[in-house]
Amino acid sequence: MSKILISLSAISKQYGQTHALHDVSFDLHEGELVSLLGVNGAGKTTLSTIVGTLHPPTSGDIIHNGTSIYDHIPTFRRMIGYCPQQPNLNPLLTVRRNLEFAGAYFGMTEEETRAKIEHLHAQLGINKYLDTFPDTLSGGWKQRYMLARTLIHSPKLIILDEPTVALDPEIRNQLWDYIQHIKSEGISVLLTTHYLEEAERLSDRVVLLHEGKVQLIDTPSHLLESFKMGRLEDVFIELT
Repeated sequence: MSKILISLSAISKQYGQTHALHDVSFDLHEGELVSLLGVNGAGKTTLSTIVGTLHPPTSGDIIHNGTSIYDHIPTFRRMIGYCPQQPNLNPLLTVRRNLEFAGAYFGMTEEETRAKIEHLHAQLGINKYLDTFPDTLSGGWKQRYMLARTLIHSPKLIILDEPTVALDPEIRNQLWDYIQHIKSEGISVLLTTHYLEEAERLSDRVVLLHEGKVQLIDTPSHLLESFKMGRLEDVFIELT
């Protein structure tokens, strides 16, 4: 197994009297894709936003290089990319300006950002609508540019919250291919998904959350073998 990138240690989150997460612990390795699975309300998005430092946990810690990320959040944020469930590109800027703004936010020079946009074009084919405003784009193209923005600063970890929801099968498969390519470059991925086929195809391991607790952590192949089933979806239904 490759080196551990981050360790989640007893992460809990409480909103008033509601416990969204209870003592969630697992490691995420370099170049590994871990999928968060669970029914609506299981805590998947809550956990992904905590890893993305959008919200703090009520208790628990996330460890990177032997220290808490909360001791150096600005440094940690430079190494992560977060792609939310709903596209949130700035509608007042062209797609190109959205990407340039993201590069500037992470301290990249204009030359570095231009070079990275060209690199991303070679992988994602993003040049076609770079000078278009986001609101005129289809859902698939918006999601493609959201991924490009997530990757603009060359993060070590990307967090994808339902990246292919409501996309047609062709676009979904194209994004799956690119996510696999991202992983092959040694980038770690934390994926939240409702698509069991997506998790089965992309994941090194899956973390099944139920009512905010970790129910199991395993590889898709071992789960299929253990439950003697042909699809991860069947295993998921059995467990939930």
